[in-house]
Amino acid sequence: MNRALIRKVMQAMGRKGGRIGGKISAERMSRTERIARAKKAASASAKVRSAKARARRKRKVEE
Repeated sequence: MNRALIRKVMQAMGRKGGRIGGKISAERMSRTERIARAKKAASASAKVRSAKARARRKRKVEE
């Protein structure tokens, strides 16, 4: 079989499962579990934003 075709099929399956999985897991979690997951995601997002901002400031100072 063509490896590129297999890869595309597997990617499509993963996307479909990922969308379904998130909804189902959210339905099965308690309110406190959902809040904890949201806080963890927000914290990770803030960490990335801060790192990008530091990198931008560092580049600006070096110029």
